[in-house]
Amino acid sequence: MNWRKMLINPVLDKEFRLRMRTPRSAFSMLAYILVMGLLAMGIIYVATSSGSSQMGRVDAGVSRMIFYALSMAQLVLIAFMTPALTAGVISGEREKQTLNMLLTTQQSSSTIILSKLISSLSFMTLIILATLPVYSIVFLYGGVSPKQLVLVFLFYLFVMLLLGSIGVFFSTLFKRTMLSVIMTYGVGLVIFLVTGLVYILSLGITQSNMYATGSQPPPYSWIGFILGLNPAGALISIFEPSFSDTVFLVQGSNLTASAPIELWLEFLIFYSILIVLFIWLAIRYIRPVSRKKKKSIDQGPREEKAEAKEDSQGTQGSQGIQESQESQESQGFHNP
Repeated sequence: MNWRKMLINPVLDKEFRLRMRTPRSAFSMLAYILVMGLLAMGIIYVATSSGSSQMGRVDAGVSRMIFYALSMAQLVLIAFMTPALTAGVISGEREKQTLNMLLTTQQSSSTIILSKLISSLSFMTLIILATLPVYSIVFLYGGVSPKQLVLVFLFYLFVMLLLGSIGVFFSTLFKRTMLSVIMTYGVGLVIFLVTGLVYILSLGITQSNMYATGSQPPPYSWIGFILGLNPAGALISIFEPSFSDTVFLVQGSNLTASAPIELWLEFLIFYSILIVLFIWLAIRYIRPVSRKKKKSIDQGPREEKAEAKEDSQGTQGSQGIQESQESQESQGFHNP
């Protein structure tokens, strides 16, 4: 049994070959690793030269902060690179006028969409795995467990899948790659930035109302659910489990019970639904012919009714003409 043929379809095989043969892929990976390496060295330099370290040494606490900073920096880089890799997978085929040829093959719409998405995310996954030597610097100082590193990388994969599904959807929806890229970055900006700003504003309004009325705040507030939609908040909750309890509190409240839900769990549940929705919509809208066919199917019964009505009217008209002719003949027979 050839497992390669079962797991890799022709579209996926073609995408793998084209993506890894170009020098652009190698340069992108090199640039990404250089940026992460420079960030790691800069963070370590700041940590060793500041007063948080003793005699220029990095303890476990400082090592943990370095790990957090590197993880956040990598999350930002993923937010910038993933839309660029996925927002043009379908619209690019349409601009090159090869999409119709691809749709005429035996591959289904779901196979085409998933193959394009997997090939783009696999390259991004390769780049993320290439940064493991950078994280090995943190393990030299301790304070970080391999379990935390594995959880962080799994979270990266989920965020890439989220941004990738959004990019593929807009690439299918719009004909121009530039427009799909702009829309993907716009939605990514809402997910990464707007959710955090809305949380800060909601927290400030809630606290001001609490001080103005002098009322006792509830143990937990609904504003914590807003931060659960932010990738940075979910990532911090993976680092520090107690962070989920803190964000639901209003200033002046007491921590008397656990949070309604962990931020990372809320993030996974909410955006898993969106991922399935975006992929389903991309599969639905990749074939415009199917929409026309559906429209013609809907118009079919109406056309049949119109034709039947015209036939009935024509039959009634011919019968009326025949009756008038017979009446004229009878009148001519009686009146010579």
